[in-house]
Amino acid sequence: MISTSERMNLISPSLTLAITTKAKELKAMGRDVIGFGAGEPDFDTPDSIKEAAITA
Repeated sequence: MISTSERMNLISPSLTLAITTKAKELKAMGRDVIGFGAGEPDFDTPDSIKEAAITA
């Protein structure tokens, strides 16, 4: 069996994931929720930023 360091027990749970979970619960209950938590944007990166990143 694999064991982990006792220090692992000192790590706090992710607040971002907790908020995301709560938002999903509220949505499932039919509540209107605007999520500002974890996730990917639903829009593409502007071309000017992509080009600047490639140039850099």
